[in-house]
Amino acid sequence: MSAEPHQPESTNPDKEEADRAHCDWNFRLATVVSPPASRPEASDVIGAIELDPSDRLLATAGIARKIRFYTLATLLPHNPPAFLSHSSACDFYLCTPAKLSSLRFRPATGSRLIAAADYDGVVTEYDLENRESVFERHDHNGRRVWSVDFSAAGDLGASGSDDGVAKVWDPRSSAAGSPVHAGTGSVCCVEFDRVDNGPYLALGCADRRAYVYDLRATGAGPAAVFGGHERTVTYVRFMGGVRMLSSGTDGSHRLWEAGSRELRAYRGHRNGRSFVGMAVWREGGLIGCGSETNEVFVYDLRWGEPIWVRGFGPAESGFTSAVNWRGAGAGGTDDCTLIAGGSDGVLQFFSCRRNQPAD
Repeated sequence: MSAEPHQPESTNPDKEEADRAHCDWNFRLATVVSPPASRPEASDVIGAIELDPSDRLLATAGIARKIRFYTLATLLPHNPPAFLSHSSACDFYLCTPAKLSSLRFRPATGSRLIAAADYDGVVTEYDLENRESVFERHDHNGRRVWSVDFSAAGDLGASGSDDGVAKVWDPRSSAAGSPVHAGTGSVCCVEFDRVDNGPYLALGCADRRAYVYDLRATGAGPAAVFGGHERTVTYVRFMGGVRMLSSGTDGSHRLWEAGSRELRAYRGHRNGRSFVGMAVWREGGLIGCGSETNEVFVYDLRWGEPIWVRGFGPAESGFTSAVNWRGAGAGGTDDCTLIAGGSDGVLQFFSCRRNQPAD
């Protein structure tokens, strides 16, 4: 597997800058976690990777109808050797009645409560202390729920579904959620503004648009609409200030600012039909994503060309299906960990460290 920087056929100023940015960072495969042995016909696609608020647990979920939990300290010890390989089972897992598309720990509950969105149209909350489900929300008429999220304080939840509706609800109440958006295509992602703690909810939809709603005035319609993608918008991320990042199955990420103006497009990975994951390490200014070429890509927010590409496995064996970042904490900007999951159920952890300038 190659860890060389991506080499597009043509050259341009963005590529030259990205090549220089590649020299700023050192990426190293640190840990591989193989899935437990299962039936040959069973699928183990990882569709979601989530870190708990205490930075102690890592949770994964997907097609296998299980939420698996790992202790990060055992996967990423303080002074790791050059390479670690884990093939053992996770610390524990919870069986679920349906395939899962999204996970989110509820803020203000520590590592205790996690919500899972499933293909049967249900958002289920699980108590990890008792390892059991404690609440089910049926707000989408049995249509697949693609995404679930919580506000920074944990007092609001949101979900988006194949029914074309995004709903906002009180996780402390059994009352049905209130529709914020009702469109003609699936709502594939929802995200609260947890960067600036603003009263905003962003959506990515199958109608090729991303939307931002002001939750104080949802009846007035979206506060912003971003319409530059050519296909389904699969992920949205608030970037702070007036900026937002979106990702689509047109094989691009796009950076926007207030007024729906596109600042930059990021291309290089392949994404035409699958959810390949997209996550941002805001402190370091890096985007991580998967690809249908079964590779992991990293982009610097300043340039449209990738600064690093790593083969996840043979291209014919599947695709990279989920990613997340684990920052260094305390606002550190010089090192972090990129976590990627594949359609074969394998997890890979890449250490990322900024190279220090020569004296």
